[in-house]
Amino acid sequence: MEFKIDKEQFMKALQKIQGIIEKRTSMPILSNVLLEAQEGSLFVTATDLEVGMKSSYAADVTVPGKITVSAKKLYEIVKELPNQPILFLSKDNDWVEIKCGKVQFNIVGLSSDEFPYFPEVKEENLFEIETSLLRGMIERTSYAICTDETKYNLNGIFIKVEVNSDGTNGLRMVSTDGHRLSIASGQLKGNPGPELLKGVILPKKGIYEMKKVTDEEGGTLMFGFLDNSAVLKKGDSYMVMRLVDGEFPDYNRVIPTGNTRIVTVNKEDFSHSVRRMAILSSEKFKGIMLEIVSGGIKISSSNPELGDAMEELDVDYTGEPIAVRFNARYLLDVLSVAETEKIEMKFKDELSPSILVPENSDTFLAVIMPMRL
Repeated sequence: MEFKIDKEQFMKALQKIQGIIEKRTSMPILSNVLLEAQEGSLFVTATDLEVGMKSSYAADVTVPGKITVSAKKLYEIVKELPNQPILFLSKDNDWVEIKCGKVQFNIVGLSSDEFPYFPEVKEENLFEIETSLLRGMIERTSYAICTDETKYNLNGIFIKVEVNSDGTNGLRMVSTDGHRLSIASGQLKGNPGPELLKGVILPKKGIYEMKKVTDEEGGTLMFGFLDNSAVLKKGDSYMVMRLVDGEFPDYNRVIPTGNTRIVTVNKEDFSHSVRRMAILSSEKFKGIMLEIVSGGIKISSSNPELGDAMEELDVDYTGEPIAVRFNARYLLDVLSVAETEKIEMKFKDELSPSILVPENSDTFLAVIMPMRL
């Protein structure tokens, strides 16, 4: 196997798969990247058996073939090479030679025979979805994904298509960790398959890799399903992620209905205030207090080990006074992804779940459990 490739192109290819590569694995082959050279193209594949990616890049191929090498080491080498074309060739006993200008590396590889199979994706099984829609929805839900590995059915985002009353398709993404819930909605122009109408759970690692793909540039991407996996195609890259096998809880039952005390507050002012109050919070004393009266809100934090702080803000509110304590981090996570100038907070009482929604927006809703007073 022998090919020549542009340094920047090769570096970009290897950088793209670093998040997928298994750092600690009992299967050494999963720490490797599969390089396949075929007429005019280099195919770069990585997988950890849960998430896989295969991309193709233009290359000057002299001798076709395939080999696997350490993804991390190869990336580190290519990153430090001079900005000149790279000559890559495989030798006997799975050794690899890398030449660039006057630099030469010889590194050991592994036979491609052991590398896991990457499924053949048929494009006709995929439908189009806007990159910006997917990116925005992932941003508004990924912060609430559960990190407790024992609650495996919450270790991802639930994605489902719901047919609206006017016959259009509404795409919905939901995440929860038991203390908070996040729902993002959007309009889907494509024609989804039966999997999305039923609803599936995309794995946490797959979601983060998917977000990187949507960060690249605008336009559309292709999305669909293959066996028990979700498939994403963007340009010359395919990503496959194994779906989480489990039942996602009925999130509609978690959304409170009797929250009639509605407070409207400026998002930026509120964010800065919560951030200031959170300075005094700690693992032991992480709550901040919101005391809401007609026309105003008093935000305070108290930590016996450090001291206390308080700030007042003007708000739109005319109901009975109410005092609620929240984990500051939970509030900040919601405020950081809400895109409107004002936020509505809807309360029932001191201990019931509270709702946060951007003002005049139906694309995002967050539910947060308060802390006990």
